[in-house]
Amino acid sequence: MKRLIINSDDYGRTPGISRGIREAHLRGVVTSTTCMMNIPATASDITIALKETPKLGMGVHLVLTMGRPILPREAGSSITDENGNFFKLAKLMEGVSDFNTEEVKKEWRAQIEAFIKASGRKPTHLDSHHHSSYFTPQLFRTMMELAQEYDCAIRFPFTHDVSSELEETNRHIPTLLKEFNPRRPDVFIVDFYDEGATDEELLNIINNLPDGTSEIMCHPGYVDDAFVQESVYNKQRERELKILTDPSIKEAVRSNGINLITFAEL
Repeated sequence: MKRLIINSDDYGRTPGISRGIREAHLRGVVTSTTCMMNIPATASDITIALKETPKLGMGVHLVLTMGRPILPREAGSSITDENGNFFKLAKLMEGVSDFNTEEVKKEWRAQIEAFIKASGRKPTHLDSHHHSSYFTPQLFRTMMELAQEYDCAIRFPFTHDVSSELEETNRHIPTLLKEFNPRRPDVFIVDFYDEGATDEELLNIINNLPDGTSEIMCHPGYVDDAFVQESVYNKQRERELKILTDPSIKEAVRSNGINLITFAEL
C-alpha cells in the first residue's frame, strides 16, 4: 500500500500564505500543514482553517530561527540575541552547540500549548522551521520527548548532509529512534522545492512513490511585496500553489492507487 502525506510548512507565516495552503487543500492535494505559533496572527488563521478546511491535518512547526519566542527573553537567553529575537539560521548554526536545551524545550512546549489553545486539540505532528530540530542530537531528543508527551507523530528525520552538527545527529538517529519509536512516515521527500518545484518533478515523485508512507514537503501560498522583501523563498510559493492544484496531479495520485492521509492516521 502507498500512503502519502503532502504537508505544507509555514502555516501562519502571513495571511496570504495561510490562504494559499487552505486553497491547496481544498482544490488540490495538500493534506496537512504545520503552524508557526510564535507569529501572533497564526491563531486567527487556525480559527479560519477549522471552519474552512476541517479535514486539513495541522501540526506545529517548531521555530528557533525566525521572529521572537513566545516566552519572555529571560526564559530563553541562550536562544535569542540581545534584542530578544531568535538567531537567524547562519548565526544559529554557529552557536547551536551552546544552546540550553531546557530553554529550547520550554519554548517549544509553549508553542505547542499555543496551538492547542488556538485549535482546541493536540497537533497531528511536530516538525521544525529550517529543520532546526535535527541540528544536534540534543535538539532531536527534545522534539521526540515533546512528541511523546503530546502523543503525536514527527517528521521522518531530516538527513541531508548540510552541516557538521547534522552529521553528528545522523550518527545518533538509529539509537534515538529505537529509544522513542515515534510515529513517523517511512520516507521524507524534499525534492519538490525551489527549482525542483515543477509539474514534472512532482509527477515523477508520485509515479515512483515507494510502498509504505511518504511525506512530501511543500510551501504553497500567496505572497505580497512585503514578504518578497522578507524572504528569499517568495514567488516560488505561488508556483507551488499552481502545481499542487493542477488536476493532473490529483489524477496521478488516483491512477497510482495512492491513499492521501494526514499524520493523524499514522
